Amino acid sequence: MLLGALVFAGALFAVGLRWVETEIDRPGPTTIAKVIYIPRGLGSDAIGQQLMDEDLIEKPWLLMAAQQLRRDPRALRAGEYEIAAGASLAAILEQLRAGRTIVRRLTVPEGLTSSQILDLIRTADGLEGAAPATLPEGSLLPETYHYQKGDRRADLVKRLQTAMTAAIAEAWSNRTLSVPLRTPEELVVLASIVEKETGLAAERERVAGVFINRLRKNMRLQSDPTVLYGVVGGAGATRSLTRTDLDTDTPWNTYTRAGLPASPITNPGRAALMAAAKPLTTDDFYFVADGTGGHAFAKTLDEHNRNVAKWRQIERARASRP
Repeated sequence: MLLGALVFAGALFAVGLRWVETEIDRPGPTTIAKVIYIPRGLGSDAIGQQLMDEDLIEKPWLLMAAQQLRRDPRALRAGEYEIAAGASLAAILEQLRAGRTIVRRLTVPEGLTSSQILDLIRTADGLEGAAPATLPEGSLLPETYHYQKGDRRADLVKRLQTAMTAAIAEAWSNRTLSVPLRTPEELVVLASIVEKETGLAAERERVAGVFINRLRKNMRLQSDPTVLYGVVGGAGATRSLTRTDLDTDTPWNTYTRAGLPASPITNPGRAALMAAAKPLTTDDFYFVADGTGGHAFAKTLDEHNRNVAKWRQIERARASRP
């Protein structure tokens, strides 16, 4: 009698195993792709309940049963997942074990102040926690950063800082040794000016060369973006300069003060850092907008004044258009 009961129980268990195996591999109940978020710290039972609530599996205990049958040392990983329509429990289990989460992207453009970059991070969807209130200019590297929902803002900020530290070190170690920059910090200051002066990749080294030539001759840099930074600060506001702006002495006014400004005026990208480290060797001391998005460069003040007259003529023509 006992033997018969054991045989019967064993048969039931075998049938149950085959049924679970079938359930694991058959298409799931959802007919559309779904995005789910599994918070950190959830156990298998809670994750199973969440999958059932999302109509991805029919019974919450099926997940634990699948884990037992499909043994694997990898734990289920938290994160945001896109589950395909009709995904089997086996496919979902593998996705959670492999951590194939949705990858989000935050693009930080070159030329933003630290305040502007921190605003981007504060408003980035899916991040958690607070970002620092303020950070020094030139301490965050503009790039595209990948992150996952639930990542902390403070951790992403550290990644930007680490990337900038590495980019500065690379540029400094590859600099032209004759360039009159005494420290990596001065390199960042010059790179920040180059970043704001031109948006054309082909001009960066030449613009950097103009400022290097002026530094060597003890000429004032006379960079408009530095003046504007001294007036409006790190908010990143843009507007035309007035005569009062140019005459207002600040630690960043390179019309009233010689040498580099007191600090960077923005967060330069890798290309601007390398341009400051390896500027183009020319005889240029001046440049002004040429109306095409680039600049006209000049070796002498007379030549520069002619270029300025052309630019003002272009501005007047644009202003007169209906």
